[in-house]
Amino acid sequence: MTQAPPSPLDKNLLELIREEREKALSPREWQFRLRGYGYAIKRVAGDQILTRLPKGTEIGVLPADIA
Repeated sequence: MTQAPPSPLDKNLLELIREEREKALSPREWQFRLRGYGYAIKRVAGDQILTRLPKGTEIGVLPADIA
């Protein structure tokens, strides 16, 4: 079963992710904070993919400047 490539992220969601990254002291803390909103990040071929918890449904690729 092949998944379709993730679509671009919604502007409001991307803003939330950026705000949480700015608040976090480390990438690990940032990912912990995102889990509180029901999101996770996984790496695929060098890209960071935002996923929806608990099933890991791919939402979209994060811009490189957020990492």
